[in-house]
Amino acid sequence: MRHLLTGFEFNQDEYLDILDTAAAMKREPEKFAEVLKGRSGAIMFEKPSLRTRTTFELAFYRLGGHGVYLDLQNGELGKRETIGDYARNLCRWVDCLVGRVFAQKTLEELACYGSVPVINALSDLYHPAQAMADYMTVREHLGRLKGVKLAYVGDGNNVTNSLFVAGATLGVNVTCFCPLGCGPDVQVFTKASELARKNGCTLAVENDPALLKDFDVIYTDTWVSMGDNTPLEAVKKKYMPYQINQELLQRSGAQIVMHCLPAHRNYEITDEVMDGPKSVVFDEAENRLHIHMSVLSKLIKA
Repeated sequence: MRHLLTGFEFNQDEYLDILDTAAAMKREPEKFAEVLKGRSGAIMFEKPSLRTRTTFELAFYRLGGHGVYLDLQNGELGKRETIGDYARNLCRWVDCLVGRVFAQKTLEELACYGSVPVINALSDLYHPAQAMADYMTVREHLGRLKGVKLAYVGDGNNVTNSLFVAGATLGVNVTCFCPLGCGPDVQVFTKASELARKNGCTLAVENDPALLKDFDVIYTDTWVSMGDNTPLEAVKKKYMPYQINQELLQRSGAQIVMHCLPAHRNYEITDEVMDGPKSVVFDEAENRLHIHMSVLSKLIKA
């Protein structure tokens, strides 16, 4: 039994296998219509969602299985009953636990006490399936992953961490441009950097957006993470130098622009860029479905 909690669980060949399977599922979905026939999963969300909830439910459906959505937005896991008891109950009925949670430790407890695979659908530290869909999209548009140069701009967050983990595994050079004190998790970066060295690529964190030149991909996310009630106007001055606008895009040299959504238009990215010819944000969103199908098929059948 294997889990997807951080993204560090899989080596390069396994990542590529997930991406290749997702691509095949995208091309010919009918061939996979009974892969999870008779199987089920609990989809547990402490946070609101459009893309993640929809695509995980549809992923189960398209594979012939069934996803049971459990809305936990009125109370975090572990409040009504212990996370261990929650896991022990669910594992008597379902073949997989999918969790979109506030704390990474919640997923780790589910995996510890449960007896079925656990998939991280977003936590405070990681968003691994998102990064897989991102790199699937990069490969579709650029035809390769090894040696690609990706610049992430804005707030160093769970998405940034996962772009580092998956990028390091796949041989992508990833640089995060962010204000001082707003960088990605240091421990995640350090561990991912070790992987990058083994796979012939580099990871970096920079503060000066003037260095944003000669990249293939430019990527951003909201300046305020979900659950943080800080008004965007309050952080606008700090992050505005990292806004993806036409001038920054041209200076970066990027061939494609990415955003994991939801976007606050004309804050972290302008309408002109998001709706422009280099934007692949909705391809990226679509690929969440195919990656989720692929990951479910690998972990539940394993």
